[in-house]
Amino acid sequence: MTNPPPPGGWSDPTWSAQPSSPAPDPTLVAGQPVPTQPGPANPYAPGDPYAPVDPYTPGDPYAGAKMPPGQPVAYGPPGYPPQHPGYGYPAQPKTNGLAIASLVLALVGVTTCGITAPIGAILGHVAQKQIRVSGEGGEGMAKAGIIVGWIITALMVLGIAFYVAAIIFAVTTGNSSGSSSSY
Repeated sequence: MTNPPPPGGWSDPTWSAQPSSPAPDPTLVAGQPVPTQPGPANPYAPGDPYAPVDPYTPGDPYAGAKMPPGQPVAYGPPGYPPQHPGYGYPAQPKTNGLAIASLVLALVGVTTCGITAPIGAILGHVAQKQIRVSGEGGEGMAKAGIIVGWIITALMVLGIAFYVAAIIFAVTTGNSSGSSSSY
């Protein structure tokens, strides 16, 4: 069989109508026949798996899938144990609500000049006690609420003490307007 020449009268020197070499035989590797590997026999397969099957023969196509009456339905192939309910990631315990509130109030204390920080620290102590009793999660949040809350509370107390000291210093060293005047 010959192919017509390409349009326009040009010819492609790399193209030819005949293949340059015959297609390789898939049953040969490096010129040697590939040995067949015996596989495990399928006990459920019919005698000859390559025998032609007539799709128009009468019969039940679901005959192998039916369970005998009276037997429970088995999910999965037989011989495998059931999957454990804890398989995969372990279930996380519920987080204590007071631990969350403790951390939030302690951190909000930064913007409220420390007013909510002591409340957050106290809630952190209460949350730790509840967590020890109930086994809930959130121990780290409660501890962080305690630490941040007391640090911000201490800074607030130091700030107030500094402010009071500055006022006292200003009052004691300031000029009074009637006692010492010089003309």
